[in-house]
Amino acid sequence: MSPEQLWNAALGELELELSKANFTTWFEDTFILKREGEKMTVGVPNAFTKTWLENKYHDSIIKALRRISEENTLLVVYEVSTKKEASPSAFIDEKATKEKKETQNQEKFSPQPPTIQNTTSKKVSTTSPQKSSPKISGIGLNPDATFINFIVGKKNELAHAACLAVSENPGESYNPLFIYGGVGLGKTHLMQAVGHAVLEKNPKSNILYVTCETFTNEFIRLVGEGRADEFKEKYRSVDILMVDDIQFLAGKEGTQEAFFHTFNHLHQRNKQIILTSDRPPRAIPTLENRLISRFEGGMIVDVNLPDLETRIAILELKSRQKNFDINAEIAQYIASNIQNSIRELEGALNRVIGFHQLNNEIPTLDSVKTLLTSFSQGPKRGAVTTKKILATVTQFYDIEMKDITGNSRKKELVVPRQIAMYLMREEVHASYPNIGQELGGRDHTTAMHGCQKIKKLVDEDEKIQSEINMIKQRLYN
Repeated sequence: MSPEQLWNAALGELELELSKANFTTWFEDTFILKREGEKMTVGVPNAFTKTWLENKYHDSIIKALRRISEENTLLVVYEVSTKKEASPSAFIDEKATKEKKETQNQEKFSPQPPTIQNTTSKKVSTTSPQKSSPKISGIGLNPDATFINFIVGKKNELAHAACLAVSENPGESYNPLFIYGGVGLGKTHLMQAVGHAVLEKNPKSNILYVTCETFTNEFIRLVGEGRADEFKEKYRSVDILMVDDIQFLAGKEGTQEAFFHTFNHLHQRNKQIILTSDRPPRAIPTLENRLISRFEGGMIVDVNLPDLETRIAILELKSRQKNFDINAEIAQYIASNIQNSIRELEGALNRVIGFHQLNNEIPTLDSVKTLLTSFSQGPKRGAVTTKKILATVTQFYDIEMKDITGNSRKKELVVPRQIAMYLMREEVHASYPNIGQELGGRDHTTAMHGCQKIKKLVDEDEKIQSEINMIKQRLYN
């Protein structure tokens, strides 16, 4: 089996293991550059992909290659290259490898780019290309929303890494960059951090941040006043366009048309586009297919609820910024009891700081517990019913109630139906017979199967996990 055949076979196995989006993002442009004895060099398109394969997928790649080749000592390295640099002469045999070994050891390799945080580490990092907040701000940028003020954890590491890559090569690395996730998890912060990093290197960059609501209102107002050219000039003359909460384009046909042409104009000129949403493109109801296609043509990343370690790190960073000391025990208590969003976490910290500064007191665990009673009570589950869960799920997936309770076995209906079953069981502790009844009079064994299937998927499928977390946010906010 030739090196090319071996790599293609390994790609076939990896494609079955990974989601389509992950496989396309990380493996579509890879190839075998050369093989030297037991060492295979995989060509990758850029340093970002090289780092991500080394840190995230290396073990899976090695296992696939060794399993197919039956060579247990096979090694893999990655090198930034283009396909035209790989040629048949690059695949040399072991004898040639040994003869050239001494020469190869003396070769001078060009310096490697800084590596992105090792994704296998549990240590939270605040690694950033910025030394300080930039003095110049683009239109709409929050001066505090920089990389140096962003805590990197397991639930946002890919989004953070993608934003770093975009800040290094705007318009080239990932265009558009689409970031999705629930409310208050750092999507806007990451997006604006890109703007600050670009401005720090090139203060003359024209960067515009707007919400989707602002974009829509300006389009309606300026076109209505006969100033369409002014609208086009503003949004088509930028180097980076950032639009927050793009899901609000749903149902607005005229605004979608305007954004479609704005998107095309910028994209064709290699101007960077960054979008945020509370859900992935295909889950946005009544969004035109041509926009979905363009949104999916770049990089799609999600941010999820931060884990305990990350929440503690966020509290420590924010308290340092406010010159207010909280001990580890207090930080642990706050982080353990507030899990819904970073925004809520900061709100709790601000309450603690404000109260104790006003009363000139040093915070204790008891005083913090008393102060945050309303926070630590958690979501009021009594307000959530099986009917509210059904309504929230159907709204999230943009499907009809009659379809989710009906008999159709289409995948786009089966998964939301089973998620509704799972949430009824987990959030309101409904019985299986009751769940089956709510879902169109199904047998309790069907409800049991649906709950168990989603429970398993939550542990294995990050996309399902993310969607369930976003639905929960809607339930309780």
